[in-house]
Amino acid sequence: MRRRDLICGVGAGALAALLPAGVRGEFVSPPRFERPDIDSDEGGLWALMDREEDRLRQSRFLFGDATLQRYVADVACRLAGEHCPDMRVYLLRTPYFNASMAPNGMMQVWSGLLLRAANEAQLAAVLAHEIGHYLRRHSLERLRDTRSKSALAQFLGMAFGVAGAGSVGQIAQLGVMASLFSFSRDNEREADAIGLELMHRAGYDAAEASKVWAQLIDENAGEDSGGTLLFATHPAADERRRTLAAAAEQLKSAGSSGEAHTDRYRTHIAPFRLPMLQDELRRRVPDSSLRLFDRLMTSQGRDGELLYARAEALKARARPEDIEQALAALTEADTRSDRPPEALRLRGQILRARGDSDGARDAYRQYLELRPTAPDAPMIRSYIEATPP
Repeated sequence: MRRRDLICGVGAGALAALLPAGVRGEFVSPPRFERPDIDSDEGGLWALMDREEDRLRQSRFLFGDATLQRYVADVACRLAGEHCPDMRVYLLRTPYFNASMAPNGMMQVWSGLLLRAANEAQLAAVLAHEIGHYLRRHSLERLRDTRSKSALAQFLGMAFGVAGAGSVGQIAQLGVMASLFSFSRDNEREADAIGLELMHRAGYDAAEASKVWAQLIDENAGEDSGGTLLFATHPAADERRRTLAAAAEQLKSAGSSGEAHTDRYRTHIAPFRLPMLQDELRRRVPDSSLRLFDRLMTSQGRDGELLYARAEALKARARPEDIEQALAALTEADTRSDRPPEALRLRGQILRARGDSDGARDAYRQYLELRPTAPDAPMIRSYIEATPP
C-alpha cells in the first residue's frame, strides 16, 4: 500500500453523507498515482505523511501479529484492485472504532473496529469508504481549502507533540491525525457510494455497511463518544444508516447479494479478542461496553470470554444489582471451556470485597495455577499468605 491520510478517518465527516441515486457501475477507478513533485502542495502533504508513517512504524500500539495484519491487508487489497501495491496497512491496538487512509497510501485500522465488526463484509465496508476517499484524492482537495501549507505543518507539529503525554496522549495523537481533514458532505457522499461499489465488485454483501452504523447507534446510546472516538460529533448516523441500506438494496436488486464471510472473520479475530475486550474495559464506559458485549453475545454466543468481559463491566458500573449479575455471569462462564483465567481473579476480587475470605482465596489459588507468572501474581500470593484460613 502507499499512504493516504490518517487524516481522513472514517469518522472525519462521514455521518452526514447521503448517497446519490443510481450509483451502481458509475465509478471508474483512476490509474495508480505517481509520487507528486515535492514542491507541489500535494508533494508537501505526502512528505508530511511520510514522516508520520515513520513514526507509526515505531508506535507501541502496533499489532505485532503478521497473520492478522496480512488478513486485513488482503481485504483492503481485494477492494483496492490495481491500487493494492501502493497501499500499506497498519493495525493499531486502540479500543476505539476507526480506520483512516493517507494520500500516500498509508492505512490505519484500529482494534476497536476489529472487535466491533460482525463479519468481514463490515470490515470491508469501512475500508472501502476510506479507499474511496483515497481514489478521489479528497485529502488533497481538503488541503487546498486550508489557508497555507505552513499552517497545516504547524497543526501537525502540535499533534506530534501530544506523543509525549503518555499512553492517553499517544492515542489522542493518532486520533488527531486520523481526523485532521474533515471532509465535506459531498466528499463523504462520494466515498460512501464508491465504497459500496467496491464492496459489491469484491463480492461482499453491501447491506452490511448500514449495519455497521446501526450497531454504533445502539452502542453509543446515551454516551458522549462510546467506542467511536472520531464519530461522536456526527449526529446524522441514523440518516446515513438508512441511506446506505437503501443504496445496498439497489445493488442487490441488480445482481447477487454478496457474502458476509462471518466464520472466516471470527477465525482470524479469535486469538486477539480477549485483549481487545480488556482494552475496551479500560475505557471505563461500562454502559456502552455492556451494550457492545451483549450484542456480541447475541451474534457470537455466550462464550467464556464475553461472559467474563460482561462481569468486569458490571463490577465497574457497580449499581446495586450489578455485583450479583457479575457473579452470575462468572458462574455461567465456569461452564465454558474458553473461560479465561482472569475470570477467576475477578471472582476473587468480588468475594474479597464482600468479606468472603475463603471463597476469595480459593478463586485466587485457581487463578495462580493457570497464571503463575502473571504480573499480579506476587500481590495475590501475598494476600493468600496473609489471610488466615
